[in-house]
Amino acid sequence: VALKRMLNFNVPPVKNSTGEPVWKVLIYDRFGQDIISPLLSVKELRDMGITLHLLLHSDRDAIPDVPAIYFVMPTEENIDRMCQDLRNQLYESYYLNFISAISRSKLEDIANAAIGANAVTQVAKVFDQYLNFITLEDDMFVLCNQNKELVSYRAINRPDITDTEMETIMDTIVDSLFCFFVTLGAIPIIRCSRGTAAEMVAVKLDKKLRENLRDARNSLFTGDTLGAGQFSFQRPLLVLVDRNIDLATPLHHTWTYQALVHDVLDFHLNRVNLEESAGAESTPAGARPKKKNKKTYDLSASDKFWQKHKGSPFPEVAESVQQELESYRAQEDEVKRLKSIMGIEGEDEGAISMLSDNTAKLTSAVSSLPELLEKKRLIDLHTNVATAVLEHIKSRKLDVYFEYEEKIMSKSTLDKSLLDMISDPDAGTPEDKMRLFLIYYISSAQAPSEIDLEQYKKALMDAGCNLAPLSYIKQWK
Repeated sequence: VALKRMLNFNVPPVKNSTGEPVWKVLIYDRFGQDIISPLLSVKELRDMGITLHLLLHSDRDAIPDVPAIYFVMPTEENIDRMCQDLRNQLYESYYLNFISAISRSKLEDIANAAIGANAVTQVAKVFDQYLNFITLEDDMFVLCNQNKELVSYRAINRPDITDTEMETIMDTIVDSLFCFFVTLGAIPIIRCSRGTAAEMVAVKLDKKLRENLRDARNSLFTGDTLGAGQFSFQRPLLVLVDRNIDLATPLHHTWTYQALVHDVLDFHLNRVNLEESAGAESTPAGARPKKKNKKTYDLSASDKFWQKHKGSPFPEVAESVQQELESYRAQEDEVKRLKSIMGIEGEDEGAISMLSDNTAKLTSAVSSLPELLEKKRLIDLHTNVATAVLEHIKSRKLDVYFEYEEKIMSKSTLDKSLLDMISDPDAGTPEDKMRLFLIYYISSAQAPSEIDLEQYKKALMDAGCNLAPLSYIKQWK
């Protein structure tokens, strides 16, 4: 809703207006691109009058009679580039939207550039959008995708981290969470565990929310935001948890569809990148091997199959794809059968009465064609994605890992020794083995004795594992 409002020059879009939308250009940076791409498709952007969408730092031509909507982070280089656009008089008017709040000094830089370029009247609006988070599903968002290693577990837990670096990381996280609550129009009740990074985030966020509420005139939570947040008695609960409380889960091999796609395939911002295998035909000797095609698929909220099955165990998903395929084939056969009947020769009564009856059927069949085609597209998509996942499961014996780790984590008896699993050359990649051993190490009540540990280390080394994670976990434990 917030994005659509921004693309409509910060006025809520009117539902029933039949008029043409105002044609406009959208200019974003990488951050803006990540925020928009999981939510709005190119078609939806076009429906809202966006004819061109370009990256801020690409070479852009002047389009003098079109308004431009900017959606960027308020960084030095972005602002320099915007000032340059003003000087070059690229567009008719400028709507500047910042993903998180812009500082006073940077606003003055833009103002000076606008005065210098004699373009003050063309800067129509300057808005802080507070949209510095990426929404992937109706009820899931992540904080960042660009340079995400800056706010990762590793970044926070580095032994050599300086106080200033820690402050920067915390500020980044707090800024994104603050943006989230502004967009939601609600003030959370914050809970966190003490003495951890989570507490630092909580204290900073609390301070930022209070400072904002103190200024009654300019508070982001009053006035025409999406809901008059501060008067509602239902406040959301924000629980901040440090990853250290539960380190085993992210290492755990999974068994549901969405989690598997995320674990074994290249899956970012609801988009899967697959390399198509070049097929079984052998290349003649001396010829260059065929280049693999890369395919991208969007697994979005509009994909009904994905919405229904992303949380299902993988074997069920494979079955469902099969069922969908069969029902599609039945519908397709029906259309074909009707078409062949339509080619009836001769004028006898039977044929004519049959014809009128079938015409009605064919009409309904034809009208459901777009639906059929969409169904076919989704079936193909999930067949390809599921097949790719299945190849990983088979080649790495992921089902065995999943069951074994479940047993370790639920403290039940193991039917096969851990050493056998690690030294089995057919089961999994070195990384899989390392993950398995780390889960065992984290979950065990008392750490294995030094002699046992040496044995495990040797087996892991033989399997080609990098032992750095183990020494980290050992220290951590």
